[in-house]
Amino acid sequence: MAEEVSNKQVILKHYVTSYLKESDMELKNTTIKLNVPEGSNAMVLKNLFLSCDPYMRNRMKKFEGGYVESFTPGSPITGYGVAKVLESGDLNFQKGDLVLGRTGWEEYSIVTATPTLFKIRDKDVPLSYYTGILGMPGLTAYAGFYEVCSPKKGETVFVSAASGAVGQLVGQFAKMLGCYVVGSAGSKEKVDRLKSTFGFDEAFNYKEEQDLDAALKRHFPDGIDIYFENVGGKMLDAVLLNMKIHGRIAVCGMISQYNLEQTEGVHNLFCLISKRIRMEGFLVFDYYHLYPKYLEMIIPQIKAGKVVYVEDVAEGLESAPSALVGLFSGRNIGKQVVMVSRE
Repeated sequence: MAEEVSNKQVILKHYVTSYLKESDMELKNTTIKLNVPEGSNAMVLKNLFLSCDPYMRNRMKKFEGGYVESFTPGSPITGYGVAKVLESGDLNFQKGDLVLGRTGWEEYSIVTATPTLFKIRDKDVPLSYYTGILGMPGLTAYAGFYEVCSPKKGETVFVSAASGAVGQLVGQFAKMLGCYVVGSAGSKEKVDRLKSTFGFDEAFNYKEEQDLDAALKRHFPDGIDIYFENVGGKMLDAVLLNMKIHGRIAVCGMISQYNLEQTEGVHNLFCLISKRIRMEGFLVFDYYHLYPKYLEMIIPQIKAGKVVYVEDVAEGLESAPSALVGLFSGRNIGKQVVMVSRE
């Protein structure tokens, strides 16, 4: 007989139309049998680390035709995580393997979409890094900067939400290439860290700027070659006025808009024409084929101390709703991770 154990879960109570609150989610205690049905290629996972990511907010709305499906109210939230294989019906994975990929916000998950899982081979770095620098946010930064932005040495680069999971890496990649890099963030502590820890040339607190256009002109008197977009709204409008001719904008996210019932309009789009700007949205799914190449590049850089990564780790599944909500007020410093279990 398969072992049956208690299984704590984070449940989405209902679709969310306004600002996300902890009360939109609830902790539920259930039970689960730790076995794979005979003939199935499913896997039983023990979840170790869960990734809190801004895109998850969009999955809490009811919509069709999106790039990811909406969450189902009354069911566990799902997202990226690191887990240990307890039992496997997939011959590519064995009991005891550590994996990265889509899993549930719960202590144990039975996963059937095994092609979305990657086996973790290098364990000489913190396992939590596979929710961030060695996971989806890391590949997002790598693909968005190198593939979408087509950067060149000496160019000027602006990164919004620069102290977050993706932004902190984009800035470091740009500095490694020999670019001039400025980031924006929402507190003095974050601004200081951008310069002292991540090596940005300059940074500013957007909350203290009355005029974002003037702030950008102060830091980029000759204009911006590359903008890595994580915010949207008023920041995007100001950036468009300050782009150079033939500038490039990689649209990774628009976190300022996710909690709004009516999203803000953008008024300066004519700059795309007058300045011949290339503005391109992208999804990390389209670049999964680059993941092995990315790991070959980044792991030696981490071990040599040439790339720094900052995490904000919340302990226990019960802390997950608060950690996720905190993303949208900028409460986290660095990549927000939830540690479910130490194995």
